[in-house]
Amino acid sequence: MTTSRRAKPPTFSPSEFREALGMFATGVTIVTARSAEGALVGLTANSFNSVSLAPPLVLWSLARAAGSMPALSAGSHYAINILAANQKGLAERFATKNIDRWADVAFTEGLGGAPVLAGAAASFECFNRSRYDEGDHVIFVGEVERCTHNAGASPLLFHGGRFYTEHPL
Repeated sequence: MTTSRRAKPPTFSPSEFREALGMFATGVTIVTARSAEGALVGLTANSFNSVSLAPPLVLWSLARAAGSMPALSAGSHYAINILAANQKGLAERFATKNIDRWADVAFTEGLGGAPVLAGAAASFECFNRSRYDEGDHVIFVGEVERCTHNAGASPLLFHGGRFYTEHPL
């Protein structure tokens, strides 16, 4: 039996695909870095996942066309800040274009200058280990050099195009 080496064309529209993906509830992160020129970079992302415990690796992805791609591709470090339930405003701000995302945002200087956001449920300070071009995105794999978490913090969640907070069953 011979198997095809290529996927068959999709039988669904891009909007159907997006809606189906939206059924997977995720946490919400803000990925932060500092450009070579020292400018602060940050964006909201929900494409975050663990990869490995030894070595400690995480991944996230970014659209190739994103304005922050040059800084994030070239930089040595970035931080992934997992947002707490009370940080919905930050998630919305860092997802908005053409505004000062950093106005009045509290953070500390992390490894390689990557900002670590105050009040985050957790943060992962990562060495920019590798990148993989796939489709219209780049998958970043970061080697975690330092992580912190706020025990008991409720996470900010995203599902079906809306934000939610944790509700224990």
